Amino acid sequence: MEILIAGLWLWSGVHLIPVLAPSMRQGLITRLGENAYKGLFALSIVLSIVLIVMAWRSIEPSYLYTLPPLSRLLALLLVLVAFILFGAAKRPTRIKRFIRNPQLSALILWSIAHLLVNGDSRSLVLFSWLGIWAVLEIVLINRRDGEWKKEPVPSWAKEIIGLVISVLIFVLVALLHPYIAGVSLRP
Repeated sequence: MEILIAGLWLWSGVHLIPVLAPSMRQGLITRLGENAYKGLFALSIVLSIVLIVMAWRSIEPSYLYTLPPLSRLLALLLVLVAFILFGAAKRPTRIKRFIRNPQLSALILWSIAHLLVNGDSRSLVLFSWLGIWAVLEIVLINRRDGEWKKEPVPSWAKEIIGLVISVLIFVLVALLHPYIAGVSLRP
């Protein structure tokens, strides 16, 4: 469990630097250069993911709770919405007129969905940590960025294309979930 927590601390710390320590970030960019900073950032994130995955696979889970079977359907719907939000994060979309931080909001929904269907110790640590981190990031980013400036509304064609792409990626990930996470989505 210690390696899992170390990976989560690394993930959180690296992501929190731009909002909690912008002068530290700028100092690193000044000393290393922008590309080297981005490379160090990416390397740190990859290392955190490697630590999290290695730890996840090595921990023998102890089961703490089991929710009713209906929670599986709710979890799938939450993850579908999360994929749609995640897809909306980097392009113009009507969603961003209602949700300021769609990518982090997607992570919160994804975390909640996984907590609904995974009542074991390692899931509780991983998914609750990531969900809480995403909430904290939203609060800090909103405080840093000040007033919310909403983007112009895109055409319906662009909106629908983005939605279709998000749904197709959701379906692909759902089909590959047993190979990605080692867990089938079937009951």
